[in-house]
Amino acid sequence: MAETFVIAQGGGPTAVINQTVAGATLQARKRFPGARVLGALHGVRGVRDGRFVTLSDLSDEELRRIAATPGAGLGSTRDKPDEAYCEKILKGLENAGADAFIYIGGNDTAGTQGILSKASGGKMACVHAPKTIDNDLVENDHTPGFISAAAFVAGAFLSVDLDFRALPGVYVGIVMGRHAGFLTASSAAWSLDGDGAPHLVYVPERPFERARFIDDVRATLDRHGRCIVAMSEGVVGPDGRSLIETLVPPELQERDQHGNLRLSGTDLGQSVERILTEDLPGTRARVDTFGYLPRGNIATIEATDAREAFQAGAFAVDVAEQGSGSVALQLDGGQTVCRRVPLDAVAGKTRHMPDDFLHASESRLSGACLDYLARLLPRRHDVARPFV
Repeated sequence: MAETFVIAQGGGPTAVINQTVAGATLQARKRFPGARVLGALHGVRGVRDGRFVTLSDLSDEELRRIAATPGAGLGSTRDKPDEAYCEKILKGLENAGADAFIYIGGNDTAGTQGILSKASGGKMACVHAPKTIDNDLVENDHTPGFISAAAFVAGAFLSVDLDFRALPGVYVGIVMGRHAGFLTASSAAWSLDGDGAPHLVYVPERPFERARFIDDVRATLDRHGRCIVAMSEGVVGPDGRSLIETLVPPELQERDQHGNLRLSGTDLGQSVERILTEDLPGTRARVDTFGYLPRGNIATIEATDAREAFQAGAFAVDVAEQGSGSVALQLDGGQTVCRRVPLDAVAGKTRHMPDDFLHASESRLSGACLDYLARLLPRRHDVARPFV
C-alpha cells in the first residue's frame, strides 16, 4: 500500500499524544517494511513549509521513549485551514511523496482531513486520529488524553477536599473545557465519600446564574461547613454568553487569531473570587485556575490512556489501507476498541455531556456520570476518612 506516511499533531498537547505518533510509526514499519514515515513539525504548517523529520529512521527504543514523553514532540499548531490553505498542505504532501497523511487532533483536525481527502480526489488516504483532553469528539466513548488529564483533576480535588476539611472555607477550581464539561466532571471521580468534594459542579452544558451560585454555596456551607466547587472555564450565562464575557471587562478579554475568546488567559478566577467576596463577605475563599497543568502532566499519565493512544495510532495505519476516515474509540462489551468512522461524522461537531450526567435540579453530577468516570478512572488512592 503506502510507501510514505506523513504524521502531524494539531491543537493542544496531551500527556499521551506522542504515543499515537509512535503507534503509527511502528505499525507502518511492521505492515510495510521499508516504508518511510515523516513527522511534520508544527502540524500542517510544517507540511505546507516542507519541514519534516524522518521518524522511520528512529529505533523502536527511541520511538517508545518519545511515546512515554508528554507534550506534542513534533510541535503543534492552532491553524484552522480553509480550502486555499489546504491546497498548500496538499502540495506539501505531494512534494514529500506522501501516500497517506495521519493527522492527530480534535474535530477541527478531522475537518481539515475531510477537505484534503476531497481535494486529493481519493489519491491520498487522509486519516484523523483522535486527541483531546476535553473528551468532546462525537463517535467516541472517550478520547486519548482525557483519562490522564482527568486523573490530575480528580487527584487535585481529592487533595483540596482533605485540605478544606482541616481548614474550612470555599474553594473554586476552574478547569479547562470550552464547550464540554467532562474534564470538570472528573473532579468527582475520586470523591472521598457522600460528604466529599466537589460539592458543586458548573459546566458549559448548564447556564450559570450568579444568584443561584451564591445560594448553592451558602447552602453547602450550612450543610458541610465547607464548599468545594468545580467550574468549567467555558461556563455560560442564561444569555448564552461565556461567563468571561459577562464578568471580565472587555479591555481584559483576550482572543486568538480566529477571534475565539481565550478562556484560560483572562481574569475569570479573579472575577469569581470577587463575587464570593462581595456576596459572602467574611468567608474564607480561594479560587485557582488549573490552566494547562492537567493536560500534559507527566505525574498522572494513566497506563490505559497511554495504551489506547498507541493503539489509535496503529489503527490509523490500518484505516489508511482502506482510504480516508477517522479513528474512534468505542465501547464494545465493556472493552474499548478502535473503529473507522467517516470524517464528516466527527468534523466540526462537539460531543456534550449527556443530560442524564447532570442532576436535574441541583448543581451536581448524577449517578450515571459517576459510573462513567469510575469505569475510566478506577480509584488510585486508599485514603482514610479524616476525623473532621
